[in-house]
Amino acid sequence: MTSSTAPGTADISRAAAPPVLAEVVRSGFVEGHHRGSLVVLAADGSVELAIGDPAAPVFPRSSNKPMQAAAVLRAGLDLSGERLALAAASHSGEAFHIELVRRMLAEHGLDEADLRTPPDLPLDPAEAETYLAQGHVRDRVTMNCSGKHAAMLAACALNGWDREGYLEPEHPLQRLVHTVVEETSGERVAAVGTDGCGAPLMAISLTGLARAFRHFVLAAPGSPERRVADAMRAHPEYVAGTRRPDTWLMREVPGALSKMGAEAVQAVALADGRALAFKIEDGAGRALGPVLARALTRMGVEAQVVDRIGHMPLLGGGAPVGGVLAAF
Repeated sequence: MTSSTAPGTADISRAAAPPVLAEVVRSGFVEGHHRGSLVVLAADGSVELAIGDPAAPVFPRSSNKPMQAAAVLRAGLDLSGERLALAAASHSGEAFHIELVRRMLAEHGLDEADLRTPPDLPLDPAEAETYLAQGHVRDRVTMNCSGKHAAMLAACALNGWDREGYLEPEHPLQRLVHTVVEETSGERVAAVGTDGCGAPLMAISLTGLARAFRHFVLAAPGSPERRVADAMRAHPEYVAGTRRPDTWLMREVPGALSKMGAEAVQAVALADGRALAFKIEDGAGRALGPVLARALTRMGVEAQVVDRIGHMPLLGGGAPVGGVLAAF
């Protein structure tokens, strides 16, 4: 059968599917695949490994948060330590996260009503169960991006910028974020969307994302980018939570900077400037750990935490019967 295109319409061909990065193996049977693209940069910044199409733009989602945190520093906000780590966080909603968000708001004459995060439950399932058992409901401050939003609002308060519209793409703070993303990634933003938290979201390639993380770990001490990297690495539990792979990796691999993003995005830079970034096309978070562990192993990272991150079992009747396994 031949196909034809109606007059005046474009002939759009389906792009080739990206390669398989992980297999879903149950009882010795491959029941599914997770496809995606991945890039690894050598210490000198050159591309050492490319799988799929890492030059194509993606929305890095929360993997952009270090760039957003650097922007609030460039805006003059003086954050450090746990506060700066929380500004770059997708926090789990543990008590210490929520308490610090509230303190950050109060320190700048703000309160929870100023947040424009959508009401949500804690990101960590165990924390969400405890939170609900205590009779709480979805709230803006428990949403995982509330630390970032508290920092953005504080920067607006400091500079006398509009707080109601702090999430508008043309707001002075968001224009500054746009600049930081382009400068650190070394490429132009390909598209601007809206993230789950309501903040503007800048699309760059996976190669650009890896390049940005490399920039952060190699930046001059005292620069906004290096301050963010140092705070995240010193206080990883504030970047993620006590039961999260980003925390484990930054705690157990000296000098590593790690940040996941929604829709199965991950970026990591090592102290010597090597870096990686990948995205699972179908957004399956269960593939993140196995793919990250395999990439780190191929980069020569030897640490028990790599095996821990890569362990993603499948259960049958409550017992392990298989797992999600890297396939590259």
